Amino acid sequence: MAGYQISWAIYVSDYSRYLPPTVGIRRTFIWTYWGSALGGIWLMCLGAALAAWAGDGFDTIASLQQAGDRVFHGFGAVVLVYSMLGLVSVTALNMYGGSLTLISAADSFRSIRPTSTARVVTILLTAVLSLVPALLIGADFLTNFEDFLLLVLYLFVPWTAVNLIDYYVVRRGHYAIAEIFNPHGMYGRWGWRGILAYLLGFGAMLPFLSTSKYTGFVAHAMGGADISFFVGLPVAGILYWVFARSIDVAAETRVAEQEAAEVERLAQAHDRP
Repeated sequence: MAGYQISWAIYVSDYSRYLPPTVGIRRTFIWTYWGSALGGIWLMCLGAALAAWAGDGFDTIASLQQAGDRVFHGFGAVVLVYSMLGLVSVTALNMYGGSLTLISAADSFRSIRPTSTARVVTILLTAVLSLVPALLIGADFLTNFEDFLLLVLYLFVPWTAVNLIDYYVVRRGHYAIAEIFNPHGMYGRWGWRGILAYLLGFGAMLPFLSTSKYTGFVAHAMGGADISFFVGLPVAGILYWVFARSIDVAAETRVAEQEAAEVERLAQAHDRP
């Protein structure tokens, strides 16, 4: 459940970019969280029930349909239809997210305009990078796919910790947006504090990981229990908080407030009568 919520964090700007300025951060967070959480919880409960009813023989679409029919006759077909619709929508969002990530990564080294051509190319590249491994591991797809999802979760954990500490503890939501896109500005091209805290946080998780491909010595001693989430989150967060103590937050805040005032002035000047 935590992995599901964290994986949607990269889309947070899409929820808020069109909201009026009177809508605060608290309301945006609460309604976004509950919409996302409740939308996933009931499906996870249904999936757990279907998997339990299918038993150890669950390995095909037919098994999913048969499990659905255990609820009532014909419900298996409904499950398949909605599973297909959900898969299509999630795949579209993943292609979109992959495109944004590739464009952002390329822009870190060389300025790039997110034109239609760039988006189509990155979406196609994302599709290829997804399809080829899926075809290569088809014989044991579910196990390998589960390991991949766990890897994504592991990578998200320290990243989330750094983000949360930076936003709520260090800079308290004050950012100069224009400076983020200036590699020679006050934020610099690379945030060494965040990168170092991320790497150390991920390294601290390694002994606690438990997958079919790799199990850390602590997880092995605990019978395969994986508590890496509860290690990486505080380690990365605390380290970043320590590293960030050298940041002149007051100076950054003044720049952010000046930029916000200028943006508001320009917005008022172009306000419709």
